[in-house]
Amino acid sequence: MLHNQANGREATAVVNGVRLAYEMSGTGDIPLVMVHGSWLNRRNWDFAVPRLADSFRVLTYDRRGHGESERPSGQGSVRENVADLAALIEHLGLVPAWVAGSSFGGSITLRLAGKRPDLLRGITAHEPPLFSLAATDPAVAPMIEEDMRSDAAAAERIASGDHAGAAEQFAEALQPGLWTEFPPEIRQAMIENAPAFLDEANDPDFYAFDLEWIRDFPHPALLTQGDQSPPQYAAVIPKLAEALPSVEVRTVTGVGHAAHVEDPEAYVKAVTAFVRRHTA
Repeated sequence: MLHNQANGREATAVVNGVRLAYEMSGTGDIPLVMVHGSWLNRRNWDFAVPRLADSFRVLTYDRRGHGESERPSGQGSVRENVADLAALIEHLGLVPAWVAGSSFGGSITLRLAGKRPDLLRGITAHEPPLFSLAATDPAVAPMIEEDMRSDAAAAERIASGDHAGAAEQFAEALQPGLWTEFPPEIRQAMIENAPAFLDEANDPDFYAFDLEWIRDFPHPALLTQGDQSPPQYAAVIPKLAEALPSVEVRTVTGVGHAAHVEDPEAYVKAVTAFVRRHTA
């Protein structure tokens, strides 16, 4: 693995043959790794990191294909993202680490918990879109089907070159009016990272998860959800909670799917309190 120090605490590391951009913040003894969701990059954590840096040594990074990280050619997979995360944690000497993921970053985090629990102290995941777990729930099945159709339509627009239109469509499907509420930097990041979402949408494992992977997870887990989020995200949480041996579910009030952006103080408070309770 290669390592190159950049400006200040920003740097790049080559893991699994892919160059990843990352940033370290804070001087705490406890390492906390943040995994961003689809369409975004490590800057999506900027609202939360200053608050987290008071307590933790925080690692944020651009997943492959996002932000300043390398975009390999060919079809990627969630498995590669999990392998990247594991390799980066090991490479930077953060073992054992806490890992916090939001949305698809939560999916990656949970897969890492099943595959490499030895790297972890514990995990937190906010509304992972693991819709296969709730696809047979009649209360939310039509919403999940509509989400999948919308994601496929956004992918088609990306493939045709309409990255801005696809990004807006995705945001509006998540919450009407959300696109205009986003700061310009988030809208621009979504447009730039649209090709990475096309890769994710074409991955047959995008929505998939096997609960058997986490039934023996030996560390604490926090699952968070927003009370303003679409119901299909909430339907996934109890399925995961039933499988995890040591788990807490926390609802963050007044926020939706992007809790760490909408109310970073409340999100950070939930994560920090949980980690402190489970840190010797």
